[in-house]
Amino acid sequence: MPYLNEFLTIALVHLVAVASPGPDFAVVVRNSLAYGRRIAIYTSIGIGLAILLHVGYSLVGLSVVIATTPWLFKTFSYLAAGYLLYLAYGALKSGPSQPPVEGEAEVSNKVDNSDKNRLANTKAANNIKASPLISAQKALWIGFLTNGLNPKATLFFLSVFTAIIDIDTPFSIKLGYGIYLAIATGLWFCFLSYLLSTSKIAQLIGKKGYWLDRAMGVLLVGLAAKLVLG
Repeated sequence: MPYLNEFLTIALVHLVAVASPGPDFAVVVRNSLAYGRRIAIYTSIGIGLAILLHVGYSLVGLSVVIATTPWLFKTFSYLAAGYLLYLAYGALKSGPSQPPVEGEAEVSNKVDNSDKNRLANTKAANNIKASPLISAQKALWIGFLTNGLNPKATLFFLSVFTAIIDIDTPFSIKLGYGIYLAIATGLWFCFLSYLLSTSKIAQLIGKKGYWLDRAMGVLLVGLAAKLVLG
């Protein structure tokens, strides 16, 4: 395969990038702890779909325009920082869960079986009530916007499509690379969602889970500041 070395280089660079803590990581961890596996997986799918957005404009050369136009890149940075601060606000507000209240059954009906089992295990262990769920569509948009507005992702794909992929590589091969990056990213965060929502992890976090939620909020604030200042 003539493009095998190129693909392996891309895959290795992507593995390092996707495993590094960043906005995507913080949002998936936050949604997994706050809303359960199903919502976190939808968030992960949204992140994977946003990768296709980056791939699309990289293939037509827009990533070069964005990266070399200071005001446009700065606009993306401020938009991304504002959105991360919005997500951080919700995470920092989290606190100890309250005892069950009237209407809990209505919330429970919106949860799929895997989430019901997770919430049941958590409540049995800690006698607490889980956070009300958000819709799958909202979770999808959270993941998509978190990654899609991230200018660091723009720089990553700019470097991939200019420094790693040869200019003579056929368009179809480049598109295949992009599809791989989207699927690999989505699968990685789906795996993270699954790992964080297992009963053992939930029991380990227990009543102090909101502190990890707040920690993710602090991380999001730090990432937002880095986008604006760095």
